[in-house]
Amino acid sequence: MKLIYAIIRNDNEDDVIQALMQEHFVVTRLSTTGGFLKKGNTTLMIAVEDSDVDRCIDVIKAQCGRRQEITVNMPYLSGSSIMNYTTMPMNVEIGGATIMVVPLERFEKY
Repeated sequence: MKLIYAIIRNDNEDDVIQALMQEHFVVTRLSTTGGFLKKGNTTLMIAVEDSDVDRCIDVIKAQCGRRQEITVNMPYLSGSSIMNYTTMPMNVEIGGATIMVVPLERFEKY
């Protein structure tokens, strides 16, 4: 067995989970926060048989398309005033998923 960790944007969460459940995958959802944009993410944990890994990843990929978004990333300045700090909008690629597959030694469901 394998454990798939899929880190996705909150925007894609409902579509991904619904698609996975339609394919009879059991999904555990965790709320997480990304480091670069400081935006909310969802981390999905999915236990699958080895033969189902590629099918599960294909379902995730189909729901997590990449797209461009303009954002202003405010700096974190501890104890400092940011009144004189100028920010520039930046174009970032969002969407997609970060997927990790790790061996699962034991899986029990009661």
